[in-house]
Amino acid sequence: MQPLVTGHRDHAPRRPALQRVPDPTPLFWATKAVSTALGEAASDFSIHVMPPVVAVLCGFAAFVVALTIQLTRHRYRPWAYWLTVAMVGVFGTMAADVVHVVLGVPYLLSTAFYALVLATVFVLWRRVEGTLSVHAVTTPRRELFYWAAVVATFAMGTALGDLTAYSLGLGYVTSIALFAVVIVVPALGYRRWSWNAVFSFWFAYVVTRPLGASVADWLGKPTADGGLGIGGGWVTLVFALVMALLVGVMYVPISRRRSLQDDLA
Repeated sequence: MQPLVTGHRDHAPRRPALQRVPDPTPLFWATKAVSTALGEAASDFSIHVMPPVVAVLCGFAAFVVALTIQLTRHRYRPWAYWLTVAMVGVFGTMAADVVHVVLGVPYLLSTAFYALVLATVFVLWRRVEGTLSVHAVTTPRRELFYWAAVVATFAMGTALGDLTAYSLGLGYVTSIALFAVVIVVPALGYRRWSWNAVFSFWFAYVVTRPLGASVADWLGKPTADGGLGIGGGWVTLVFALVMALLVGVMYVPISRRRSLQDDLA
């Protein structure tokens, strides 16, 4: 007896894998910069309003919850992705600060340590998956590598920002200027000197952290420490509102694409 359907599964069209993280558009970079400043301010504020150990535990718990939500979306959702980035910013800042404040590790060594961690993640990711491109983050394993790299960049960037501001004595304003210049390098390299796109992306991604952190510290820290003295709480609130606005804007093109797809269906 012949089967009713022969090779149905073999000839069925396969749906393309869905990308789990956003493309590096100008809106992406703006939101990323805001998230780094938000993470720095929120971390500093929480440590001052509650015991440091409790603050770190709460930051870690919030990060785990946000990451779990993101990993169960199976595709890029702006609110879930950027919530996770914000929580990485808070927890990554705390991780870098704990290494220095609690363990007494100099910022130079902690920066080098997190740079080594990041390099290790990249080597393993490249060896296992064959690419570090964000466009290829379409599987759970690749996304786990992606978030491991993101956490390492935040911790390293925090330590690097503190290294320039405190250990090297540059202060917040000079640090902001320094990292603002450095972040232009991968952009020029990619557009004018044909640098590798993946390398340029991660170069810029790392530098956004110390740049945003330096801005948040400059705004929130007391004037005696070289800041404007606005306060960590107010800086956290402002950057949270700005980030929420930017994430809301991201839904506009998504809704337009869905409307177009409905019209074509």
